[in-house]
Amino acid sequence: MKMKFFLVASMVLFCILGISEGGSLRKNFYKKSCPKAEQIVKNITIQHVSSRPELAAKLLRMHFHDCFVRGCDGSVLLESTASNTAEKDSFPNLTLEGFDVIENIKEAVEEKCPGIVSCADILTLAARDAVSVQFENKPKWEVLTGRRDGTVSNSNEVLLNLPAPFHNLTTLRQIFASKKLTLHDLVVLSGAHTIGIGHCNLFSNRLFNFTGKGDQDPSLNPTYANFLKTKCQSQSDTTTTVEMDPNSSTKFDNDYYPILLQNKGLFISDATLLTTKQSRNIANELVSQNKFFTEFAQSMKRMGAIEVLTGSNGEIRRTCSVVN
Repeated sequence: MKMKFFLVASMVLFCILGISEGGSLRKNFYKKSCPKAEQIVKNITIQHVSSRPELAAKLLRMHFHDCFVRGCDGSVLLESTASNTAEKDSFPNLTLEGFDVIENIKEAVEEKCPGIVSCADILTLAARDAVSVQFENKPKWEVLTGRRDGTVSNSNEVLLNLPAPFHNLTTLRQIFASKKLTLHDLVVLSGAHTIGIGHCNLFSNRLFNFTGKGDQDPSLNPTYANFLKTKCQSQSDTTTTVEMDPNSSTKFDNDYYPILLQNKGLFISDATLLTTKQSRNIANELVSQNKFFTEFAQSMKRMGAIEVLTGSNGEIRRTCSVVN
C-alpha cells in the first residue's frame, strides 16, 4: 500500500514539475513556431546600433526598467491611455529611448510569424544583441525565451520598484532582494553603467548641495567633481548629460570598476557600492574583465527571468505599444 501511494505521489509530482517546466523560459523557444525570430531581432538591432552606437546603452537600460517593474513582461513599452498613465510616462522613464527600434523589430517579426513572438522577448534579445555589436556581433550572454506580454502598465508602480540613482545600499539591496537578486547581482549589474550617459539633475546635488548646506559629497573624487562642475552648471540643470564612463560611453567593458574604486562613480547608487566591505570586495574582483563578463552574463540571465509571464499567462501583443 505504501509503495502504491509512493508511486501515485511521484506521478503527481512529475506531472506538476512537467507543467511547470513546460511553462518556463528555455533556449530556442521559437525554434519550431518562428525559426527565424531571433535572427530577425539580431539583424535589425545590429542595423540600428551600427548607425547609432548610443542605442546599446539605451536598449539595455530599457530592458532593466522593464524587468524591475512587473517583471520582464514588456509593460514598459505600453502607451498611456485616457484612463491610465503607463510606466513609460513616469518620471524615471521619460528619458528612455529606443522604442522605435523595438517597434521596427516587432513589425518585421509579425510579418514573418504573426502572433507568435512576444514584445518582452524582443526587448530582452535586442538588449543583448545591441551590446554584441562591438564584439563582432557575438553575444556576451545567453537569452532564454518564452516570455509573454503583460497587459498592465501603471506609472505609480515605477518609483516603488525601480532602483534609483539616489538610492543607498540598504534600499538597493531591498529592491534587488524583492526581485530574488543578490548583493552580488547588484554590484555586477551596476557595471552596465560602463555605457550610457547621466543627466546632471540626477547627481548634481553631490556637487552643489549634498547635505543641504551648499556642500560637496566628500566621498566623490575632488578632481572628478571639479570636472563635473564644468559640465553641470547648477543643481537645476535637467538638459545637460555626461558620460557615466568618461570617454568610453559606447564601449562595453569593465572600466566601471576601476573608476568606481577611484571614487569616480557618478551616482550615489554607484558610490554606495563602496560603503561595505562585502560590496567593495565584489567590485575589486570585477576589475578583471574576464570575471566581469562571466558574472554579468549570469546576472543578466537571472534578471531576465524576474517574474516572467509564461505558458498561458499574459498575451502576445500584435503591437508592442498597446494591449490586444
